Amino acid sequence: MTGETIAGRYVLERPLGHGAMAVVDLARDSDLDRPVALKRLAENLARDDELRARFLREGRLAARLSHPNVVRVYDVGEDGERPFIAMEYVDGETLAELVARSGPRPPREAAELGIQICRGLAAVHDAGLVHRDVKPQNLLLGRDGRLRLGDFGIAFGLDATRLTTAGTVLGTAAYLAPEQARGEEVTAAADLYGAGAVLYELITGRPPRTPSSLAELAETNPIEPPHGAPVELAAIVMQCLAADPAARPASAAALARSLAALDPEAETVALPDTPSRRATEIVVSRERPRGRLPALVAVAVLAIGGGIAAAVATSSGGGHKAPPPAPIAPVAPGSGPEAQAKNLAAWLRRYSN
Repeated sequence: MTGETIAGRYVLERPLGHGAMAVVDLARDSDLDRPVALKRLAENLARDDELRARFLREGRLAARLSHPNVVRVYDVGEDGERPFIAMEYVDGETLAELVARSGPRPPREAAELGIQICRGLAAVHDAGLVHRDVKPQNLLLGRDGRLRLGDFGIAFGLDATRLTTAGTVLGTAAYLAPEQARGEEVTAAADLYGAGAVLYELITGRPPRTPSSLAELAETNPIEPPHGAPVELAAIVMQCLAADPAARPASAAALARSLAALDPEAETVALPDTPSRRATEIVVSRERPRGRLPALVAVAVLAIGGGIAAAVATSSGGGHKAPPPAPIAPVAPGSGPEAQAKNLAAWLRRYSN
């Protein structure tokens, strides 16, 4: 509510957006007299201990990072029992909004934006984190021309406690790497796939894949090269979109250098240092999944257009055949964001334990 004060410090000014899991408001930090983007867990989800812990972890993970191409987290806390994250407010638009407003971008502009994406991802990976949700909606382009990577809602560190199982996938389907959709081990190479999918959309105006189900997403059908891109740029994008994580660029720094080499006359830009580890060596979690979901069942909760859809893919191996798992129902529809959030919380409790 406009004018409401959160945690005795943040005065709400106007809504910036909302989804099934959280709401984001423009607020003024009365202590430091600056605007912030205040993200709060949906009120009825805040009563769920596990989801509240996940939300607070998101903020603490992102707070580790200090880089020009990553949204800064200023504060993490709780107002009553409702957790919040106070973040840098970026005056601008997302890349999704940019493409929707202006259409496909010229190859040179797409490559320059790609370099900025890589700079942010390099900082994330250097900290031992994997973002896992690189998509145009999470890339904020400020009026100053600087791109920032935000929303670490499903990021995981190498030292992560078990807040999800390896067989649970959260994200937006069109930008998920195939290994994520299959519920397999996820590494920083999945972020490079996401970067390639974003580049593809910047060039063509559409994502490289538009799967109708998670089973379709988990398949490794060939992707058509981006039309309208120079051969060299198209080759870089297609390398990022390789089905095999090991075939993708070795790191975000390597990808940045490939993009920078496309225009030798361009202004010199700062590129990330070459890391000591390949992207495939930065792993989300090595824990084995527990609970009702088998290791090769992948569950995706997709927040699309303000609504929620769920899809399930299963796979079986050789040897002794276990009894088939009980069917997993989709998330029940809700009449609005609050009802959707309540239904999602119940669904997560039922199938993630």
